[in-house]
Amino acid sequence: MQVTETLNEGLKRGYNIVVSAAELDEKVNEKLVEAQPEVEMKGFRKGKVPMALLKKQFGQRLMGEAMQESIDGAMNQHFEDSGERPALQPEVKMTNEDWKEGDDVEVAMSYEALPAIPEVDLKSVELEKLVVKADDAAVEEALNNLAETAQDFKARRKGSKAKDGDQVVIDFVGKVDGEEFEGGSAEDYPLVLGSNSFIPGFEEQLVGVKAEEEKDVNVSFPEEYGAEHLAGKDAVFTCTVKEVKEPVAAEINDELATKFGAEDLAGLKGQIAERLEAEYAGASRAVMKRALLDALDEKVSFDLPPSLVEAEAKQIAHQLWHEENPEVEGHDHAEIDPTDEHNKLAERRVRLGLLLAELGQKAEVEVSDAEMTQAIMNQARQYPGQERQFFEFVQQNAQMQQQLRAPIFEDKVIDYVFELAQVADKEVSKDDLQKAVEALEEE
Repeated sequence: MQVTETLNEGLKRGYNIVVSAAELDEKVNEKLVEAQPEVEMKGFRKGKVPMALLKKQFGQRLMGEAMQESIDGAMNQHFEDSGERPALQPEVKMTNEDWKEGDDVEVAMSYEALPAIPEVDLKSVELEKLVVKADDAAVEEALNNLAETAQDFKARRKGSKAKDGDQVVIDFVGKVDGEEFEGGSAEDYPLVLGSNSFIPGFEEQLVGVKAEEEKDVNVSFPEEYGAEHLAGKDAVFTCTVKEVKEPVAAEINDELATKFGAEDLAGLKGQIAERLEAEYAGASRAVMKRALLDALDEKVSFDLPPSLVEAEAKQIAHQLWHEENPEVEGHDHAEIDPTDEHNKLAERRVRLGLLLAELGQKAEVEVSDAEMTQAIMNQARQYPGQERQFFEFVQQNAQMQQQLRAPIFEDKVIDYVFELAQVADKEVSKDDLQKAVEALEEE
């Protein structure tokens, strides 16, 4: 086998690979000898089929396997000897297209090599960590919000009309074609107007009713309604309004605390403070991560594989175009050409991606099976009722596994760099942290 370099320009590489006919023939014979003991053929005992007959029967298929194995072997040996890593799958093309059995096989291989990543003194990186304490005002604000979500209802003044958001306590009897139907009646039913818990048009007709009033509600069941005998049918619900109640926030006391799993109000406040500080820490980490990436981007400079930058720029342009055109759901649109801004952002992302990958490899950062399982389960929750199918899909899809593994790996590398960098705490207000986060979103 002969490998000859044809291109070495920047990160671009090209090679001619020649596999001799003798090498191929030897590989085919090795495969035939290996398979001979198990081959059965009419007129011969198992394992006694003559080699010449085997070659005539299976030689052509085995020749294709021998070609592929030889070329793959030559490529792997090249990368092992050179120490280079291709940025993308190498392009391999057979150059003697008029090949016939007995000829050498000639192949052209081309690829872009990943660049050498320069060393970075991570201990010289200086970062600022924004620290926000959950003060009493923040805890009280969160507590009031919780009380609103745990709202109760109290009776309105007699004669008051029901408003959207109010609760009406009703008895109702539903009829289709003058006949009552199963499941169409209830007593003392608490219905919150505007909750959309009843079929379309029902709740709107109860806005303005008063206690002790009787009202017929005329509606049509949707065509796609679950009960086929009611789908698309007109119905009349005779409703007797027993009470009209307005929403009120729950009282902030020990009873409220127990509704949220705490022993008492003090315990609930402690839980809220912990949750708030965890949220602040997450936001602070995002701000510090951006600062770290900016610092690393300034510290390193190296050649980038054009194919990776081009692919990333197209992805950025495509994603931003869809954000600006949310009404277009599919991808059957004209190709989106990246701008200079897209290309610049792509270069940054590729540079930092290669650098973080190198840092993670040298630090032996790994994503554990448990971390992957947790990531898959988190993603699977987006498909209620189909969690098992999603889990199996990911297990069989290497590309999807990589998409889930990549952000976990990156975060672990970022945490590794945080440990080495010089990090100074800076206590700030919640508003200052919020402004820092908003600044990230604007960039």
